[in-house]
Amino acid sequence: MTSAPPPGCPAHRAQGPATPLYGPDFAADPHAVYGRLRAYGPAAPVELAPRVQATLVTDYRAALEVLRSPERFAKDARRWRALAEGRVEADNPVVPMMAYRPNCLFSDGDDHRRYRQAVDDSLARIDPNALRGYVERSADNLIDRFTALGEADLLGSYAKVLPLLVFQQLFGCPPELGDRLVEGFSGIFDGVDAERADALITSSLLELIALKRERPGADMTSWLMAHPVQLGDEEMVHQLVVLIGAGTEPQQNLIANALRLLLSDDRFAGDLAGGSMPVEDALDEVLWLDPPMANYAVHYPVEDLDFGGVPLRAGDPVVVSFAAANTDPVLRSDRRTGNRAHLAWSAGPHHCPAKDPARLIAATAVERLLDRLPDLELAVPADRLVWRPGPFHRALTALPVRFPPVPVPVPAPAPVRPGHPGPADGRPHHPSSAEHLPPETPGESRWTARPAPSRSIPPVATSTARPPASAPTGRRPLWSSLVAWWRGQ
Repeated sequence: MTSAPPPGCPAHRAQGPATPLYGPDFAADPHAVYGRLRAYGPAAPVELAPRVQATLVTDYRAALEVLRSPERFAKDARRWRALAEGRVEADNPVVPMMAYRPNCLFSDGDDHRRYRQAVDDSLARIDPNALRGYVERSADNLIDRFTALGEADLLGSYAKVLPLLVFQQLFGCPPELGDRLVEGFSGIFDGVDAERADALITSSLLELIALKRERPGADMTSWLMAHPVQLGDEEMVHQLVVLIGAGTEPQQNLIANALRLLLSDDRFAGDLAGGSMPVEDALDEVLWLDPPMANYAVHYPVEDLDFGGVPLRAGDPVVVSFAAANTDPVLRSDRRTGNRAHLAWSAGPHHCPAKDPARLIAATAVERLLDRLPDLELAVPADRLVWRPGPFHRALTALPVRFPPVPVPVPAPAPVRPGHPGPADGRPHHPSSAEHLPPETPGESRWTARPAPSRSIPPVATSTARPPASAPTGRRPLWSSLVAWWRGQ
């Protein structure tokens, strides 16, 4: 009787087909799949979508080696041989998440340093205090819409919509463009009509760039344009793709996954009734065990190599499993609280540049919700929650909760803004949620920290007066259109 090859032996790769990372089975229990894949050694053959083969890195130390070795593992997806040779079709649902774009995520060397400088310097201009205040007010507007109902889907009515409001403000994005961008990014992450989604994102961002070239503001889009590296329009589109993409889908997953943990795990849920909200601890736990982007950081070996007993061919995708690496048995420990050595934000030269704002947004969103509705509980058992299929994200399909209804106080009559007529019948005008969005609050359009940002950014005039609000039109208010879109109505 012949003994099986030891873990890490290349012979393992011939023992079966690549493991699919799509479909409901993988979504239901990815950690069981990672456990089986570890038998191959530090990396294993997987299928990201039909006909898209890749190698998934499941070992923590091996993941760091990939992430920190740009001389051996490149990010430029033009090296992807199967796509270049037509063995992967351009309309495959995972291609928009993997194909080359001239931005800081998919570039190497001097190009990467140039893009990253513009992104880092622009992000540094965000005032954390202003950001926290804006998230709190946006959260309150959302919570007010369901607090009297006694039940809600916290994914569709809260976690999905809040990041949209934040990036609309941060990037100076008008609501109608924001609607289209979220539709496009969700299509890419879900792998649904990805080619159309990609086209929708590109056209919307070109419109935003044209708007900001004409009327710059105190926002990320304008700051990127004003940066000394002088990004062209195409380069601007692709920096915005990676920044807004990272600010929507992963952000909503981080918020929703943290809420699920707080409401279902006795280590956290038991403290809520006592008034303690260990939100930062819950975020640490989620970032270790269920990071919002579970598998990503696609790299390409620059030459054929042996990777801990696993053969890798030049130009074949190597995907880092942040979730599997974080749960590598050699790291097994119950002491994750306060431990930030996880790989949820990646590592090396391509680590996430916005991890601090992202964590602040998530923590503020969760804290505000639990502060307003401290008696929240899941409406279904935690093991009945459904995870959305997909190779890259760790995302719920819904997060239904119930709570004692809390009436929303009726606001005092508000003065009519210039250019915004009151009701025709002459009754006092009470602004709707759509009219009471934080972007309409005076002074909340500025995100620059004081004192002025670093000298690497020239002092350009980026503040513009806010145009008067227009009279209501036939178009549904922003809130209605967003909620209806997320619910598929």
